[in-house]
Amino acid sequence: DILSEFNGPVFIIPGNHDPAGPGSVWEHPVWNSHHNLQVLLQAEPVEYNNCILYPCPVLEKYSNSNPTGWIKTRQKSSIQIGIAHGTVEGIHQDEPDYPIPRNASIECGLDYLALGHWHSTSFYEDDNNVVRMAYSGTHEATKFGERDSGNILLVEIKSPGDIPDITRIHTGRLIWKSIQKEIRLPGEIAAIRKDIESMDLSNRTLIDLKLSGVSKPDNEEEIERLQEILESRFLYYRLDRSGLSPSPEDDVWLHLLPEGVIRKTASRLKEMAVPRSVARDNDTTSEVATHALIELYAIVNKVQQ
Repeated sequence: DILSEFNGPVFIIPGNHDPAGPGSVWEHPVWNSHHNLQVLLQAEPVEYNNCILYPCPVLEKYSNSNPTGWIKTRQKSSIQIGIAHGTVEGIHQDEPDYPIPRNASIECGLDYLALGHWHSTSFYEDDNNVVRMAYSGTHEATKFGERDSGNILLVEIKSPGDIPDITRIHTGRLIWKSIQKEIRLPGEIAAIRKDIESMDLSNRTLIDLKLSGVSKPDNEEEIERLQEILESRFLYYRLDRSGLSPSPEDDVWLHLLPEGVIRKTASRLKEMAVPRSVARDNDTTSEVATHALIELYAIVNKVQQ
């Protein structure tokens, strides 16, 4: 329905997440419900006005075949545009991923080759230093750490053989923030909380916050306040505190715990949390012991409150 609101034609090809196999989503009758939508399921030329489109629909999830290999352009009086989904030569991939030559636009005789699959906007020059092939990337970023997502490309070609005029347009509305902080001094967690509280547009911001360093028992209350802010104000958050370690020399952790089995357990975990400790069990890492010690203190502290 959203695509149908566009006042021009919309051409679609299947990708590897939804290949056009038997029983695929592309067989649903909804694709025939709007006159301006056209799903291209065959690798064959499609004429539209003064253009010829060369779609390369994906029929299976993985393949070693070059999806553009079939393209042989014709009618040079028309603008030749390829549409393909795959991995340009030189991009690392672990599985066969529809390899596309870096000079595919020249090999196929295309004025422009529009690419999908990778989420970041990327441009590829041909042997004449002209960009005739590009990934637009996803119109919204889909995870933390994506290099240049949230764009579309407006490609204008005046006549066959002309250099494409490519304009990058940012469409992404979500804000993805990855924050890594090492705690060294008192008050640093409170400072992090204040910085996060002051962020604008929090209702469309996603935060990945990783804390590392040495954590004192009195930091627990501040971390809880920080987590409450992340949970209540932001679209999504992920708080990783596994990098926080209680100082092995800091016995305050132990004295704040009730005597008996809880304090004995904490003492044992404290010994195991020391890197390369001979007291640590072979199947328990210092990181696991450290995390268990922090969790133990947090649980006891919550019960005591």
